[in-house]
Amino acid sequence: MTKSPPKLSVIIPCFNIEAYVTSTVTSLVNNARDDFEFVFVEDRSTEDETYEALLELTGRLPNSRVVRHGHNGGLATARNTGIDLAEGRYLTFLDGDDWLAPGYLSSLVDAIERLDVDFVRTDHVQVNGIERTVRRAPEGRRHTPLDPRTSILPVDATTMVDYPYAWAGVYHRRLLDRGLLRFHDGLRTAEDRPWIWGLHRGADSYAVASLRGVFYRRGVATSLTRIGDARQLDFFRSFDLVLAELAGDRDEKRLRAKALRDYCVVIAHQLLDRARFERDVATRLKRLSAEALGRMTETELNDALIGMGTERVHLLRRIRGGMKGVAA
Repeated sequence: MTKSPPKLSVIIPCFNIEAYVTSTVTSLVNNARDDFEFVFVEDRSTEDETYEALLELTGRLPNSRVVRHGHNGGLATARNTGIDLAEGRYLTFLDGDDWLAPGYLSSLVDAIERLDVDFVRTDHVQVNGIERTVRRAPEGRRHTPLDPRTSILPVDATTMVDYPYAWAGVYHRRLLDRGLLRFHDGLRTAEDRPWIWGLHRGADSYAVASLRGVFYRRGVATSLTRIGDARQLDFFRSFDLVLAELAGDRDEKRLRAKALRDYCVVIAHQLLDRARFERDVATRLKRLSAEALGRMTETELNDALIGMGTERVHLLRRIRGGMKGVAA
């Protein structure tokens, strides 16, 4: 008798997270069902025994498997490996140092089946030490099918393309068949920026569900958000991909204005936090920032910077050089 494919595939990329993997796997045990599968992608950890820990711990997690990369490829590539192996009707993600509330995955599947949409996004809980903070997806329309394009704008507000976390949601396999679910290989940071833009531009329907079962760790020492090396600079490639993929879009002008503003916000954030970077990386950051800003017309940049605040506007003026009359 042929075994039915799983209803849900959970893809868990793992890299140097041995200290957290016990809580991650335990949370998945508390979410397991016969029709769920769990695909761990060990991205050739370099500082601990993540792979060995996974082999031991997943022995008590039904329908799980651990695959190991031959060399480290980064988060985007690890997720793609998991996507290629996944067999479920629906797919979701969990980073290897995060965890889930008991029963969350069943609620996630119930939501996408009930709403009958291409994908569902959720809220999440941010964890910093003992502190817990609920982070709401920036869309007030809940538990109803929506056109994903209607959640990209306005330009000067936080919208769903500014909430790119792939693990805060569940995705129908048909998105993979349409080329909307894979990530750009090799991206080590900001990998979900072009991905979320592609979903909101290309999918037919989505919904936001008020589920808060993902616990997202901040302040992890091995996280790239805490490391000031050259991998951080991949955000330039990510936003350049967003802009390139907007070419020819029926709403290109309006969506490009949103993407440029977001690009400027991230450039300013990285520049203001540049003390954490290695010296040569900080130098490259300034150069790449000047080049990215220089590729924008002065009108585009003036529009992007309106309302961004004096400190950020003055910083970006100085990095680009030669800008006049930009309102803060």
